[in-house]
Amino acid sequence: MQDIKKLLDSEVCTRNSDCELSYEKPDPLLVASRYKDEYTILLCALFGYGKASLIVKFLDSLNFELLDEKEEVIEKELDKFYYRFQNSTDVKTIFKTFRRLKQTNSLNDIFLQGYKKENSILDGLDTLIKQIHEVSNYNSQGFTFLVSSPFKRDKNLQIKQIGNAPYKRWNMFLRWMVRDDNLDLGLWKKVDKKDLIIPLDTHTFKVSQKLGLLQRKTYDLKSAILLTQKLKEFDNQDPIKYDFALYRIGQEQIL
Repeated sequence: MQDIKKLLDSEVCTRNSDCELSYEKPDPLLVASRYKDEYTILLCALFGYGKASLIVKFLDSLNFELLDEKEEVIEKELDKFYYRFQNSTDVKTIFKTFRRLKQTNSLNDIFLQGYKKENSILDGLDTLIKQIHEVSNYNSQGFTFLVSSPFKRDKNLQIKQIGNAPYKRWNMFLRWMVRDDNLDLGLWKKVDKKDLIIPLDTHTFKVSQKLGLLQRKTYDLKSAILLTQKLKEFDNQDPIKYDFALYRIGQEQIL
């Protein structure tokens, strides 16, 4: 396992550079890193699924200043915009929802309502997701895929680890907002980076299995938590610093 740690530590040092974000090596963070507005950054994360180059192309086409415009302007400007599972109504609705939220509250404050009780990332995310659905008052398959559903809970109202998806895009957003280095933005100061959960995507999932970091074969929240716990053996205070390295190892087929 020491050899694996050495490999990952080396990759972290190599990858912790602005050069990692380019049109030659596309990532939604390439677009998100241009902004300080948390609502804009969250949009970049939520649309961050599919082929990386197409994600960046779509994000580049969006006018995020619409978040501060009237809803009639949003309706008009985004009338022809769609992305994979989201039709134009879904895209317009997420912009209008974020506009409404932005006028009354910060995403950070909403997240902290759930997080601060037990330093629970999952409860913080659940609070945010429920608030977005409540304010949108809208339901469609594309919109629910974009925003995610609230977490499934057991009879004691505890969030289930088995039966929930890894919530990759949400955990990626938190990595961007909480961690602070040459890649991540560090805009949220009241969340401890040691509490973060790895944004488990198919690349990190497969690479982690190949490296022996994860034995579990099911792609779910339980696997994300188990991998996070394993990475804490390498760095207990900042386990998610290995996320980008694992992702690139898989994306670039280094193994």
